[in-house]
Parts: sequence; structure tokens; C-alpha cells
Amino acid sequence: MAVHDYRTMTEAVKGLQDRGFPGNFEVIDGLVHDVGSGQTFLAHELTIVEHHRFEGISDPDDSSVCYALKARDGTRGILVDAYGTYADPDVSEFLTHVPIHEKN
Repeated sequence: MAVHDYRTMTEAVKGLQDRGFPGNFEVIDGLVHDVGSGQTFLAHELTIVEHHRFEGISDPDDSSVCYALKARDGTRGILVDAYGTYADPDVSEFLTHVPIHEKN
């Protein structure tokens, strides 16, 4: 996990946005799309610089992970996915090809 510890997904997203990860990223057709700008990125053009994992308090199936991603061109954004039973297999597969360079 990264240097910052957040208690909720909302805190993580807000904290990452405040620290320079404004983009809202999603995986569509094997590419990451920046929803705001319309830019697309291949896995090798991105790096995972931070991630935060959350488990639901009342329901263990309510689990999610928030990734802070940086593109080679400097674009920075956030990709959110569930994990476990509800994880999106397309997101999981895409992220297996994205290098990780987190600071401890």
C-alpha cells in the first residue's frame, strides 16, 4: 500500500484527486479511457503508482480497490474496481499488464 492510508473509498478518491490524479479512468475494449478528455491508453503506457483496497464493513462481498495511474504523457487518474466475486474480469486482466511503481 502507498504512504497514504484512507478509511473509505470516498476518502481515497478525494485524496488522490487533491494530490494530482484528476482523471476518471475506465477500461473499455482493452484500453483505459480517461472519461473527461477522451484519451485512451494501452497497458504499457501506464504505471500503477498507488492503490488502496477496501472491504465492506457489513458485507465482505462489498469490496473494492482504487488505483492511481500515471500515463507516459503525464496524464494521471483513478481507476476503481471491485475485487473478489464482483471484480470486472476485463479490468483485472488489463491491470496484470500495467507495471507497478509504488512508493513504500
